[in-house]
Amino acid sequence: MEEAGNTLLLLVLLVDLYAISTSRIQGCIRASALHGVLLAALPGTLHGHLGTHALVIGLGTLAVKALFIPHFLVRALRQVQIHREVEPYVSQHGNLLVGTCLVAFAFWLAQRIPVPHSTMPTLLVAVALATFLLGFFLLVSRRKALTQVVGYLMVENGVFLFGLNLAGSMPLVVELGILLDVFVSVFVFGIILFHIREEFDHIDTDVLRELAD
Repeated sequence: MEEAGNTLLLLVLLVDLYAISTSRIQGCIRASALHGVLLAALPGTLHGHLGTHALVIGLGTLAVKALFIPHFLVRALRQVQIHREVEPYVSQHGNLLVGTCLVAFAFWLAQRIPVPHSTMPTLLVAVALATFLLGFFLLVSRRKALTQVVGYLMVENGVFLFGLNLAGSMPLVVELGILLDVFVSVFVFGIILFHIREEFDHIDTDVLRELAD
């Protein structure tokens, strides 16, 4: 079980790096969906002894993060008719360089956080921190609001990974409530993006900022 869990965590990290390096918005959405599949498998892998509790968390994660949210984002992408980040703040090579540095920093920091390794493996802490940091980087380094939504989801995925340590003590209704909050947030983001597109014919946050000024 531990080996399978480590493999899933490393795959999450690879998907993180792909998400920040691709310039295609649809690629970011696919990465988010793949994140959902991997995260859905982790509760049962890391906490198989919880039985039904872990199964419900996994199925809820799969439904929200791998199916509903990506489907909603793809529909929003078709409506706004934008497929690529034309002028991101950071180049593709710069994204990979910054991403590698953030991953290295996350692993360095994970070794120094006072967390009992018997209850929370260092790799889980490191990947959780890396996912959080890379998601935040994606959020601030892209111009298109739809890509920024994917960055927000990555940040939440990092929090989800860190919270896996609490899966045994956190009430199931709280965990499902958090998943519902994430889904509602993305749903609201999608509605806002649609109305922005209708009013201004774009979703470039730089131009929207100029309008506000």
